[in-house]
Amino acid sequence: MKLIDSHAHLTFEPLAEAINAVLDRSIAAGVDGWITVGTDSKQNEQIISILDKHPNLFGTVGIHPHYAKDVSDSDVERMRLLAENEKIIAIGETGLDFHYNFSKQDAQIELFKKQLAIASDTNLPLIIHSRNAFDKTIKVLDEFSGSLGNIVFHCFGGDATRAKFILDRGYYISFTGMITFKSADSAREAAAVVPLDRMMVETDCPYMSPAPMRKQKINEPALMIHTAKKLAEIKGVGYETFCKSVTENTKRFFGI
Repeated sequence: MKLIDSHAHLTFEPLAEAINAVLDRSIAAGVDGWITVGTDSKQNEQIISILDKHPNLFGTVGIHPHYAKDVSDSDVERMRLLAENEKIIAIGETGLDFHYNFSKQDAQIELFKKQLAIASDTNLPLIIHSRNAFDKTIKVLDEFSGSLGNIVFHCFGGDATRAKFILDRGYYISFTGMITFKSADSAREAAAVVPLDRMMVETDCPYMSPAPMRKQKINEPALMIHTAKKLAEIKGVGYETFCKSVTENTKRFFGI
């Protein structure tokens, strides 16, 4: 069955310099659709430049909370303009990162709200990054309650309690190769409570290669099949059934 990588960074090196080969390997492995995700103004522009070069490649525009300290109003307005491209299918990744705090928390929150406003105005789905900031992320999202469309918490590494909290709000949850890590028991417990129709799969490449490919330090979409197989096992369904379900979810969520 075919899969869609719902969150990749194909404009990051070294993937960008070999994108044709990366996508060829992906297709051969059974992953024939990709959503490449924006993280800053430069990446947003690069995403726009490659979208028409590859079938089944879609993009998002967003500014990661790490870069909140460097963002100008013109950066935000440019992102709003780029979001009008027909192959831009979401806003993000955006959110809060209180683990590294590369930008002050107040600046992160301000930038997060500006991107939520763009998502509200454009009616585009949202891709949420939240690390060590779960309660505040939810509080900010609640301020926009009723004005936002589909929302996914990407690269979910939280526990089952937080997964249920997200699901109760009608949001989706996306899992990476982290689900295969020996230390990820809580994430696997979370995956067990997420219904198939609210789940997506991603690489977050070039990061977090899944087991048994941990030695391949540069992750890529072809490796996502290992994450999908682990999730199918956790959910107690056949691989074909799992792939069909999460692919339908991804298409429905992003409107593709």
